[in-house]
Amino acid sequence: MKHRQQYQGVIDRYAAYLPVSNKTPIVTLQEGNTPLLRADFLSRLAGTHCEVYLKYEGLNPTGSFKDRGMTLAISKAKEEGAKAVMCASTGNTSASAAAYSVKAGLKCIVLIPKGAIALGKLSQALIHGAVVLAVDGNFDDALSRAREITDTHPITLVNSLNPYRIEGQKTASFEICDCLGDAPDFQVMPVGNAGNITAYWKGYKEYARQGKTSVLPKMLGFQAEGAAPIVKGRPVKDPQTIATAIRIGNPASWKQAEAARDESGGLIDMVSDSQIIEAYKLLAQKEGVFAEPASAASVAGLLKLAKKGYFKKQAKKAKKIKIVCILTGHGLKDPDRAIKCIEEPKVVKPNSKAILGAIGY
Repeated sequence: MKHRQQYQGVIDRYAAYLPVSNKTPIVTLQEGNTPLLRADFLSRLAGTHCEVYLKYEGLNPTGSFKDRGMTLAISKAKEEGAKAVMCASTGNTSASAAAYSVKAGLKCIVLIPKGAIALGKLSQALIHGAVVLAVDGNFDDALSRAREITDTHPITLVNSLNPYRIEGQKTASFEICDCLGDAPDFQVMPVGNAGNITAYWKGYKEYARQGKTSVLPKMLGFQAEGAAPIVKGRPVKDPQTIATAIRIGNPASWKQAEAARDESGGLIDMVSDSQIIEAYKLLAQKEGVFAEPASAASVAGLLKLAKKGYFKKQAKKAKKIKIVCILTGHGLKDPDRAIKCIEEPKVVKPNSKAILGAIGY
């Protein structure tokens, strides 16, 4: 029997497109290679002219898309002789930075906004041994302090301001194209700090330049209504949303996100918390996919545009349009939100008659 080579992560698979060399010590948890799921229920809601797919990034090693960028950021930090890394985080970045730092043997310092991080994410950073400090302020305050400290001390910043993060995250667009055989017509995604929309667009353009794809997708980004600085055209001082991963009032990659929107002919809009929760439950109950609330912003955006007839206007005759929604993180990142959204289990007596009665038999 022929031995099949084991998958070794995004740097190994896409090294030709990444700033690595033989001297780069690859720090990997075999991230990437996440499923692109055909979403039949969402396809019907979007319209008969649509094929909707879900890029389920919650199945990365630490449960979010951040692992794609972190494998490269930590690998390059190690190559450059770093002993410590730092990030500001609403949760997913901290979990990823902590895990990859352990793998690399680096010290990890995490600044989180006090009281604004889901426990599932905080628990990951803590169990991996990161030094976690809660800043009495919001994410933007935490990021400002992280930038100041890493500018003046021998500590490497691993937020998406680190260009290696963007380079690693673009590999998700390569996977989508490899799976579909071409780029999709539309990509719908949540927008928080805006590094991810920047990364995907960079990846799509690189694949197109190499002749690997024949089209470029329109990039459709969605912020939460209470944290929508790009939509409103000004920073939001006190961003508020149940989608903690995108509760950001002054995105670090703001200009790059606008460039992705404008160059692709797409848009950046916002969705309400109630629309996010509706999409969050729909994903779980109709598609069998448990994603964190911020991930559901992409599906909420898809439904908002579908109701307006946006995709119907874009459809071409005799061709179904392909739409990919990015699900950035796993639902277990924020289990409290799921419990708050659904009724608690009904208590029944420990006998078959009571159980059968409760289930309608």
